[in-house]
Amino acid sequence: MNTVSQIRFVWKPLVFLACLLPFALVVGDAFNVTGGLGANPVEEILDRFGNWGLRFIVITLAVTPLRRLTGWNWLSRFRRMLGLFAFFYVLMHFLTWLVLDQGVLMSAIVEDVVKRPFITIGFLALVLLVALAVTSTNGMRRRLGHRWQQLHYAVYPIAILGVWLVNNGGACRTRQGVDGQDVSASVGRDGGDPDAELLEHVRGPAHYGC
Repeated sequence: MNTVSQIRFVWKPLVFLACLLPFALVVGDAFNVTGGLGANPVEEILDRFGNWGLRFIVITLAVTPLRRLTGWNWLSRFRRMLGLFAFFYVLMHFLTWLVLDQGVLMSAIVEDVVKRPFITIGFLALVLLVALAVTSTNGMRRRLGHRWQQLHYAVYPIAILGVWLVNNGGACRTRQGVDGQDVSASVGRDGGDPDAELLEHVRGPAHYGC
């Protein structure tokens, strides 16, 4: 089996399962199978999904510099998957806030936004992430041409917004959040190159339920 086949049929499925592990642990803890969610389960779920969204953007941004340093070009084949998982965890974070924390009640949502204006920044980051997710396919890259690269540079302001939300989001509790210096270092080494295999994301609506 050649390298391409190994990546496609062995390593990609393994990485996919590994990326799903944080989600599986949240579900397991919710049913007290693998542990528990503590005294405030909604807050715990928000924290976990939000933190993992930001972690995945750091991992995704690190692929290009690692590939350039090592010459392991096959690493680029995992970038899109990693980026989409970043989007997945950000989306789960948002849905947890919307459904479990706010109960999809417009009055509660408006009250939370008014009380914590930084949530608006989170919404902006989420909208940008949706655009990146929708245009992450090779078909959309061909259709958009050079505009695809310009659009996917949005990952960098998203990364900055994510770190800002972690550090300034209304006394949010990020026990295991990603340090802003980690993101800055990854962005700098990445060289601003969102290659064809990448959908690069960051945690957007950070800690809505704080």
